[in-house]
Amino acid sequence: VQLVESGGGLVQPGGSLRLSCAASGFTARIYTMSWYRQAQGKERELVATMSRVGGSTYYADSVKSRFTISRDNAKNTVYLQMNSLKPEDTAVYYCYRHAGEYWGQGTKVTVSS
Repeated sequence: VQLVESGGGLVQPGGSLRLSCAASGFTARIYTMSWYRQAQGKERELVATMSRVGGSTYYADSVKSRFTISRDNAKNTVYLQMNSLKPEDTAVYYCYRHAGEYWGQGTKVTVSS
């Protein structure tokens, strides 16, 4: 099982980024997958989840209506589209597979002017 995140970087407030989580060693669509983030000096927090059954989604209140989690089954990849970014979104973002508690290495997002 391997999760590899990409797509992070520096973006201005109000901008957008799309994070990708490429899964290997398993079929992502049959597992509940999440994005977490950890800002410097803070605990890791759940950002968004896509369930394995029906693909229902959950979002933290802080990102609701701005972030969208999605999945491309053909590419075995989970995405996090982030719009209207704010400085408080600055963090390292991690992909997570709930079954077996697998984490990716993280991708850093910095929102700053």
